[in-house]
Amino acid sequence: MTKLVRLDALRPDRTLVEEVASILRGGGLCAFPTETVYGLGADGYNPDAVVKIFNIKRRPPDNPLIMHVSSEEMFEDLTSDVPEIAYRLISLTWPGPLTLVVTKSERVPKEVSAGLPTVAVRCPGHPIPLELINVLGRPIAAPSANISGKPSPTNVNHVIEDLMGLVDVIVDGGETFFGVESTIVDVTTDPPTLLRPGPISVEDLIRITGTEVRIPPFAKGLSESDLALSPGVKYRHYSPNTTLYLIELDYYGDISRLANAVLRYADEFASNGLRVAVICSSETAEFYRVRGYDVVVLGSRNNLFEVAHNLFKVLRLCDSLGVHIAIAEGFNEVGLGLAIMNRLRKAARYRLTLTSP
Repeated sequence: MTKLVRLDALRPDRTLVEEVASILRGGGLCAFPTETVYGLGADGYNPDAVVKIFNIKRRPPDNPLIMHVSSEEMFEDLTSDVPEIAYRLISLTWPGPLTLVVTKSERVPKEVSAGLPTVAVRCPGHPIPLELINVLGRPIAAPSANISGKPSPTNVNHVIEDLMGLVDVIVDGGETFFGVESTIVDVTTDPPTLLRPGPISVEDLIRITGTEVRIPPFAKGLSESDLALSPGVKYRHYSPNTTLYLIELDYYGDISRLANAVLRYADEFASNGLRVAVICSSETAEFYRVRGYDVVVLGSRNNLFEVAHNLFKVLRLCDSLGVHIAIAEGFNEVGLGLAIMNRLRKAARYRLTLTSP
C-alpha cells in the first residue's frame, strides 16, 4: 500500500521528512517532487533498493540513474576525479537543474551506474529533496517517477496514475517548477559533451565554462546513442499513447507556414474519419480553433519556460481527449527550445521537417 504525504514545497515539515527518510533508510521507494519533474528515489548506496526502481518502472537495466546530493562533499564521495570545469559549473548552477557525468568512485553501486565507469550526479534546487537527502544523510538515486517511456510527471496526479500501489510513499509537493528534466553534461570529455538538454541551456554552459560544448545528434533527439551514457540518450521516452506527429521548420521566421502545414495534415486525417488534436503555441491556436480541431496550447513562443513547464502535462492530456492523432508544432532550438525539441522528437511517432522555399 502506498502512503501519500503532503509537504509544503518551500517549507517541508521536518517530522514528515524524517518519516519519509526512514522508509528510504529501510530500503523503500519514494516518489518526490524536484524543480524539474517528480523523481522515484531509493537510498543510492543500497543496491537492492535501487534494483526495485528498475523493476517498478520497467526500466532497461543498462539505463543509468542520477545520484541526487545535497552538498559538494557528498558529490565528491561519488567521484574519483573532479575536473576543474565541474567546480565552475557547480559554483554557478547548484542547487539547480544541471547533472554532471563524472568518473565514479568505488562507493557507487554498479546498479546505479549500469556498470559504466561514470556516474551522473546533481544537487536538486528544491527544498523537499534537499531536506530529504540531508535527513537521510546519503545520496538518493532517482530517475523520473513514471513508467518507462511515458511522459515524465510534473504533478502528483501523474505519479499516482503511474505508481500508486507500486511504491512505498508518494510525496505531494505540488507542481514542479521547470517541467522538463535536468540538463546532463559529461565533463569527462574535452570539450564537455551535452548528453541531454534541459533548463540550463547550451548557451549557459558555454558562458560558464568558457569553452565549446559538443552536441551529438542524440542530444537533439535526432537519434539514439549506442550506449546509455546517462538517462535520456538511448531509449524512446515521453510518449503518449496517442499517435503523435511532429511538424518542424528549418527556419521559424514565418510560423504561418508551420500552421498551414499542420492544417494540411490535420485536414487529411480528418477526411479519413480520424479525430485530431493540435498541440501548438498561443500565437497559432486560433488557426486551428476556427477549423474545429481540439487545440491544446503549450504557451507562447516568446516564453519557452511556459512551453517547457506545460509540455509533459499536455502530452498526458492528449490521452484523455479521446483523439486518434495529435499533431505538434516544432519550436526554434535556441535556449530552452533545444530541450523542448529533444522531448518532442523522442515523443513523436512521426516527424516532418519543412525546408525553406
